Amino acid sequence: MKTLIASAALALTAFSASAMVDTSAIEQYAPNVDVSTLSEAEVNSILSAIHSIESASEKRAFVQALVK
Repeated sequence: MKTLIASAALALTAFSASAMVDTSAIEQYAPNVDVSTLSEAEVNSILSAIHSIESASEKRAFVQALVK
């Protein structure tokens, strides 16, 4: 029973952490994209690229290529 409760608490924590991701940066580079249709992995990849690529035009091209 303790394992079940701990597992449920862990699952709820992971769910609420993923729900709190700030996706406004994605909307800045791909304004017409419905971010809710993207998987968590896609969102994480896009956000990593946004924070690592220096050129704004490269960021825009990368994000738009991933969301298509």
